Amino acid sequence: MSPEHDHPHRALRIGVAGPVGVGKSSLIAALCRRLGSELRLAVVTNDIYTTEDATFLRAQGVLAPERIVAVQTGCCPHTAIRDDVSANLQAVEDLERAHGPFDVVFVESGGDNLTTCFSPALADTQVFVLDCAGGDDVPRKGGPGVARADLLIVNKTDLAPFVGSDVALMLSDAAARRDGRPVLAVSLRADEGVGAVGEWVLAQHAAWTVGALESEDPGPPAPHHAPGSRDHHHAHAH
Repeated sequence: MSPEHDHPHRALRIGVAGPVGVGKSSLIAALCRRLGSELRLAVVTNDIYTTEDATFLRAQGVLAPERIVAVQTGCCPHTAIRDDVSANLQAVEDLERAHGPFDVVFVESGGDNLTTCFSPALADTQVFVLDCAGGDDVPRKGGPGVARADLLIVNKTDLAPFVGSDVALMLSDAAARRDGRPVLAVSLRADEGVGAVGEWVLAQHAAWTVGALESEDPGPPAPHHAPGSRDHHHAHAH
């Protein structure tokens, strides 16, 4: 978004995507704890048939319960954030109308594969999350989420010694595919790296406020699942 293009007076929408179980909900909870005193925050979650992610976030007590709403997609998770985003747009707008104004609304995708990306009509900037338990070869396999999200997070670095993953290799492979876009290593259990993610969110909000945020549209997904990606299911783990 160029400086001369005034955005509507609404919250910055940050899309958070990634495979099942990488810790998207836990990451959002940690960010809400860290940034809640600086930014007015809200969250829209996506699950196929349940409201599990919203229930998890409310149970963490990181935001007032009414600031967390759930969308039940009833379909492949990326459909509701990329192809037909109407339910998510309606949820965000209803949330802002009823309980806003907000500075940032996190929109969490249901767990999906490496091709997941948000429509620019829904998310102003995008975060993609991987974890060490998924294998240290995943960044090398790439895909739109890995290569072109505005921020890539390698989560659960504390698990790397137990699952045989090389965090340094994951970061270097990711950097090789991201053309200078940032990559951060995070351990939520050890509270490592969350501060850097929080600083990134604050910088995105500052750029949004002055109309200078630029987010690259990841474009259409690959025609098939990326090698090693998971099928569309949502047996969720935090």
